[in-house]
This record gives sequence, C-alpha cells and structure tokens, in this order.
Amino acid sequence: MSLITTAAEAEKAIDVATALIQQLSDLMEQETTLVRAGRVKRATELTPAKSQLAGELFTSSERLKANAKFLLKSVPARCEALQRAQQAFRAVLHKNMVVLATTHAVSESIMRRLSGELARKASPQVYGASGRPMAPNPKHGKPLAISRTL
Repeated sequence: MSLITTAAEAEKAIDVATALIQQLSDLMEQETTLVRAGRVKRATELTPAKSQLAGELFTSSERLKANAKFLLKSVPARCEALQRAQQAFRAVLHKNMVVLATTHAVSESIMRRLSGELARKASPQVYGASGRPMAPNPKHGKPLAISRTL
C-alpha cells in the first residue's frame, strides 16, 4: 500500500477509484438488463470482467482508506464526489441484487413445481382409508436432473 503525499496523487487516486466504480456500475447495469431480458447465459459471460473490476476497486479502496486523513484534508471536494459515486453504485448494486434474487426464486419455484408434478405422476393414483386421494409417496419419486447449460 503506497502512501499518498501530494494533492495531485490524492486527486489521481480518487479519480482512479471513481472510474472503477463507474465501470463496475455500468457492467452491473448491463448484467441487470440481460437478466431481466432472460439472457442469463450472456449475463454470466460478464462475470470475469466483473470480478476483475471488483478486485481492482478493492485494492484502490484499501489504498484510499489507508490515506483517508490526508485525502480529507487535501482534496475534500473530490472525497465528496467519490462518496456520491459510491452512493449511486450502491443503488445500482441493490437493483442488481434484487433482480438476481428474483430470478433465483422464480427458477427455484419452477424446479420445485416440476419435481412435485413428476413425483405426483410417478406415484400410483389410489384412495386412502378416508376416501381421499393419497399424497405421493416420496419413495416413488425419481431424481430430477437438469442441464446447467443455458
């Protein structure tokens, strides 16, 4: 972790972090758009770039944290701009996480419903002692195999 000793270095370090936040934000918005459109495979292709930018942003953030007192004294306006960029990124990240969680929940629901339907069809349709149809026996259920290729 290098020490920041001049205002010019401070401005450059903050500009680098802000640029990384913007690039990652743009990538997250692109992923969100693709997932919403049902193009999950295309969205997963963004993962390596997203991981690379996140790593660079982490490194940059650690450097800024280590020099926080100097940054706040020497370039307070840039620090405020960085905070605004971080807040905007949090909003983009939140939206992305909501879309991904919704997609996951819908996929899981479909799989559970499909599994239950297959188990129901595989078990014999008989009536119990009460005269009502019996629930499918879990022993008659077959494993559900899916292809992870999208």
